[in-house]
Amino acid sequence: MSLHFYRARWQGADYVASPEPHSLELWVRLRSPEPADGFEEVEPGCHVRTVPAAECAALDFVTTVCDWRGERFQVHDERDGRLLLEYLGASALTAAELGLERVERGVYRIWVPRTEVNDLREHSVSTHVGKQ
Repeated sequence: MSLHFYRARWQGADYVASPEPHSLELWVRLRSPEPADGFEEVEPGCHVRTVPAAECAALDFVTTVCDWRGERFQVHDERDGRLLLEYLGASALTAAELGLERVERGVYRIWVPRTEVNDLREHSVSTHVGKQ
């Protein structure tokens, strides 16, 4: 499970991507596990192509979110069947009631068994809309 990544839509296909700011415009490095026209194999199973962001129909930032004990969380890590959750609510009182650890002001986290979370899913936010 990838927890945080960019996804670009280019020429009708979705790719895991990395934004690359250049001096005059934003470019996007597209990654494909399979060979494709214009993609260069940089290591076995990883082919890349860099294109101007303006050529992408969309560029989204994708995170993994879930519900735990009736509250919404973002998933930051996974180890040995446990998930590191970060509270997305705004209540310090609720965070304390849930037994969350305060990492810094307004940031609360906890490790929980994966089996305790509900509605584990991707959440994407559009960062760019280019060619349609």
